[in-house]
Amino acid sequence: METRRLGTSDVQISPILLGTWQAGKKQWVGIEDAETKKAIRAAVDAGITTIDTAEVYGDGHSEQMIAAALSDIPRDRLVYASKVFANHLKYDQVIEACDRSLKNLQTDYLDLYQIHWPSGAFNSETVPIEETMSALNKLKEQGKIRAIGVSNFSRAQLEEATQYGRIDSLQPPYSLFWRYVEDEAMPYCAENQISILAYSSLAQGLLTGKFGPDHEFKEGDNRKKNKLFQGENYQHAQEALDKLRPIAERYQCSLAQLALAWLIAQPQANAIAGARNAEQATANAKAAEVSLSAEDLQEIDSIARHVTDNLDENPLMWNWAS
Repeated sequence: METRRLGTSDVQISPILLGTWQAGKKQWVGIEDAETKKAIRAAVDAGITTIDTAEVYGDGHSEQMIAAALSDIPRDRLVYASKVFANHLKYDQVIEACDRSLKNLQTDYLDLYQIHWPSGAFNSETVPIEETMSALNKLKEQGKIRAIGVSNFSRAQLEEATQYGRIDSLQPPYSLFWRYVEDEAMPYCAENQISILAYSSLAQGLLTGKFGPDHEFKEGDNRKKNKLFQGENYQHAQEALDKLRPIAERYQCSLAQLALAWLIAQPQANAIAGARNAEQATANAKAAEVSLSAEDLQEIDSIARHVTDNLDENPLMWNWAS
């Protein structure tokens, strides 16, 4: 798989990244460690070099699973991206959180370290971005991290962060069915050579087409709160998927591969895709081989508008409060 430059850093990432939220088990159901390790290994074997995780994914369990799966692979062949959560954004907390992630991942450096959510999110204490960036800049000076990124930041928050140091990536929710980032943040990223690392790039599995019209998620599965799986949004998604299927058949690829191929063809965009097992990981990697024509990219875009044009103005994907 060809790699791309992360922002203006010297880090090279794969355009398809492996996401490992589910590897932490928390907020997911039916996840098995043995299958998780096989999925991580299969992703790397298929050419995915870049693995995205976070301290909050199972309180470090996701990071530990990555280390367990890849302990025998030379570190310079891998790109590790982790995140510090919103409740650890004071200077000393950032330093401590990074050290924990390094220990969990059994490495002495992170290729990318990201602020997971802006200060104040989830009722966390408000910490000036200048203080958090100061800690991240210190970690970079020490060689503990190679690049700095932010996740779930608006354009205004991204602009403020860049006043205190180089930001090489933005990680927003972004898929064919969830495109708020295109309005303001994406143009800024394009202008400033900031890579977009799209999470929920398959709309938490919706874009795979495997969930039928009457699907119900089990209690404990975070997707039960995902607005795309609710009411008219879900109906619109099913209608769009039916129109996307003939295009996928034309390219001899799955719906998931079509959605990922569309995403990595967008300005600055790379796709983080999770995998429960080795088969899913290998299939996701193959999306990098699907080259869509300009006409098909436009048609796919048009079909997806049937979903996105009917969403509300709130850019948060989950109804956490309900």
